[in-house]
Amino acid sequence: MNSLSLSKETSPPAKRFKDLLQYSSRALHLVWSTSRSLALVFAVLTLAAGALPAGIAWVSQLIVDGVVAAMDQFKQSGEVLADPVMLYVLCEGILVILLAGCQRGISTCQALLRALLGQKISLMILEKAQQLTLTQFEDAEFYDKLLRARREASTRPLSLVTGTFGLLQNLISLGSYAVLLFQFSPWAVLILVSGGIPEFLSEAKFSGDKFRLFRRRTPETRMQMYLETVLAREDYAKEVKLFQLGPLLLGRYRDIFARIFSEDRALTLRRDCWGFALGLVSTAAFYGAYVWIAVSAISGALSLGQMTMYLLLFRQGQSAVSSCLKAISGMYEDNLYLSNLYEYLEQSIPEKQGGLRQGKKTGDGVRFENVTFTYPNAEEPALQDISFHLKPGESLALVGENGSGKTTLIKLLTRLYQPTNGRILLDDLDLQQWDAEALRQRIGVIFQDYGRYQFLVGENIGIGDVHHFADRQRWQQAAERGMAAEFIEKLPEGYDTQLGKWFNRGRELSGGQWQKIALSRAFMRADADILVLDEPTATMDAAAETAVFEHFRRLSQGKMNILISHRFSTVRKFDQILVFDNGRIIEHGRHEQLMKMDGKYAFLFSLQAAGYLEDA
Repeated sequence: MNSLSLSKETSPPAKRFKDLLQYSSRALHLVWSTSRSLALVFAVLTLAAGALPAGIAWVSQLIVDGVVAAMDQFKQSGEVLADPVMLYVLCEGILVILLAGCQRGISTCQALLRALLGQKISLMILEKAQQLTLTQFEDAEFYDKLLRARREASTRPLSLVTGTFGLLQNLISLGSYAVLLFQFSPWAVLILVSGGIPEFLSEAKFSGDKFRLFRRRTPETRMQMYLETVLAREDYAKEVKLFQLGPLLLGRYRDIFARIFSEDRALTLRRDCWGFALGLVSTAAFYGAYVWIAVSAISGALSLGQMTMYLLLFRQGQSAVSSCLKAISGMYEDNLYLSNLYEYLEQSIPEKQGGLRQGKKTGDGVRFENVTFTYPNAEEPALQDISFHLKPGESLALVGENGSGKTTLIKLLTRLYQPTNGRILLDDLDLQQWDAEALRQRIGVIFQDYGRYQFLVGENIGIGDVHHFADRQRWQQAAERGMAAEFIEKLPEGYDTQLGKWFNRGRELSGGQWQKIALSRAFMRADADILVLDEPTATMDAAAETAVFEHFRRLSQGKMNILISHRFSTVRKFDQILVFDNGRIIEHGRHEQLMKMDGKYAFLFSLQAAGYLEDA
């Protein structure tokens, strides 16, 4: 993992400097790849802004000495010789204008690069998310990494580059100041450089403290963001109001903020107090040099212009030293935070497996052979020793209590997970050998927790096949098969109706209507020969669900159909029924066979049937 971990806080100075250069070079490459022209202009303006202040100070000396010389000339001859002074003033004015233009240009480049770089890094984060596995998305540590990467990630690379250029600019200024100050005394250069070191050490120390605090409380920050979501989203608003959760959740939100603020306040007070105290060292160094230069001028060792120049050089030089050290401290802090971005971006990605688009034995169907799967960090397997064979044209129903492994089996079939043991075959070819896109084009799946996207109605259906996402004819055909066309045609703008309340003129659908939209998605993939419904009609009544599945069975003749349902009345006509319990198949057969076995299936079927009779 290429990141500045907490253990590196105690690494040797040489190692820290190496890490500093590592992330600085990455940040420079990132900014350069974002916009070469802007980065080049930024660099040129920075170099120019570094050299101009020394030139201005030197011309200021010439002006003062020129004025003194002109005054002496006037006393001697009564003649006013102002032309050289006016020329120096003109030169200084031009240099000041150039410096102001450079500073304005630097500010403009920073603003434009900040916007472009923010977009680029956001895309890098989102593109990386598309490469990660479902298992990673189900890991709390992953969300900590994601949050740390997203927070300040768009500003830190540019800040690091700005700090690098700023350091270069100030080093150029400081070098030019040192050359001029050296003429007065080498000790003046030493005093100038050493005066800012104590404050720098303090800033570097507290930058590390701030970063460690930032990493440690990432889970608390995520909880605070989650509470904001619950309190301010329409899909939570009903229960928040009905159950009067507002005060409780706001109380938790305030408590988290109070803890975070308390830690921030303590760190800020320590940082500023130490910074002020150690900053006095730099102030004392300046005024010591001030006295030294003034005494030298009084004794006649310096001209008035030289005194003015050296005082200006020392003041600006002190500012340049402070800026250099702050830039290094800031670069160190930026590197710490930038390590979060690369820690996320450099997460391991499973090697791409398979590339075959056709099985060994076309028409063999789906086979599970002794499949076992255990979730990461789990002690017990979610599925254990699962075996069955589903042929083309057959239908398969999965029944069992919640948490018994039914949905996990579907995620294995769609290769969202990989078996811990055993193998899954499609047309006698292991799923891991299939090209992922070719495999998923053959499967139409609707999960129980299907997405309700704030898109147009047609786009919500088109999601089922991204290759035909905007195909209006496909929308309509899929909606007909999914029994959604009738209510869609009654909507104000038909398939162009905006769904959800996040955008203007958005409409919300009922639960049953959303389920028909989701069902229609399964029919977008016209070539899919495996159709999977994971309790898509859970909120429908028994009669409506029966009608939907009868319709589904008619339209999916010749395909492999897999259904997960808690209503046993809907699975009676399926060719195979698998009864799950604690991740195992405890019963397998047709409805009539399972009823004769008089096992768990027969018991649960009879129990539900008795319930329907009582309701009747």
